[in-house]
Amino acid sequence: MSRTAFDLFLPRRRDTATVFASPHSGRDYPAEFVAQSPLSRRVLRSSEDAFVDILFGTAPDHGAPLLSARLPRAWVDLNRAVDELDPALIEGVGRGALNPRVASGLGVIPRVVSGGRVIHPGRISRTEADARLNTVWHPYHETLQTLLREARHVHGAALLIDCHSMPHEAIAAHGSANRPCPEVVLGDRHGSACGADVMVEVEAAFVRAGFRVARNTPFAGAYVSHAYGRPSIGQHVVQVEIDRAVYMDEARILPSAQFDTVRRRLAQVVNDLSALGRRLGPGVSLAAE
Repeated sequence: MSRTAFDLFLPRRRDTATVFASPHSGRDYPAEFVAQSPLSRRVLRSSEDAFVDILFGTAPDHGAPLLSARLPRAWVDLNRAVDELDPALIEGVGRGALNPRVASGLGVIPRVVSGGRVIHPGRISRTEADARLNTVWHPYHETLQTLLREARHVHGAALLIDCHSMPHEAIAAHGSANRPCPEVVLGDRHGSACGADVMVEVEAAFVRAGFRVARNTPFAGAYVSHAYGRPSIGQHVVQVEIDRAVYMDEARILPSAQFDTVRRRLAQVVNDLSALGRRLGPGVSLAAE
């Protein structure tokens, strides 16, 4: 089976160190995959970061590339390491050290979607697993690495905005009667994936656009942040999680009446983060500006 792993939207003139990526918004569900799964297409989509690529779709208009997955997270999870293989799903995979993500069914090839609902009717072969990784995981990450390497070559720095969405139930408990729950959670793995001064600027961009923002709780960043966040060499990664209730009907997986408003507000954020990327460079201290 031959499928395009991702879409890469490039600006006419790439003039910023900022790169936007959406690894979980893919919605090209292979027909045979849906037919074989005991779950409906709608249930399979419950783990998808639906429409996030559209929300950040103005990136090329502001000089920044946007890398967006086409195949869904239920097929291959691009925010997992390539060796996070689930022995309960994939034949021929031995049990290694305890990995809580794999143990819960959320390895690089997921066994479950949200709510612990099982995706496959049985186990899959190692050959099938490797084929998925070779046609989806490796091309996506090779392209992402190239985009970041090019940014560092030209600008001396790179800023990856890794764009996601979160179920409202995942964030609802983090609010109270006196303090509404955050609408956006920014993750920098508690400072290890992004320089402190850069993170301040990223947060300020979302606050200026009117979003309630929190850092690292309950999402601090996963594989992409860990693998690519190297602030010591000027390569910064911020994971962005947007509350799905802000922009979509979660039950029906459809844009809500607020979708266009949220998209316009995020266009402002994209503009500001692209401008931030023009100020990054070797030895630059944003806090001193």
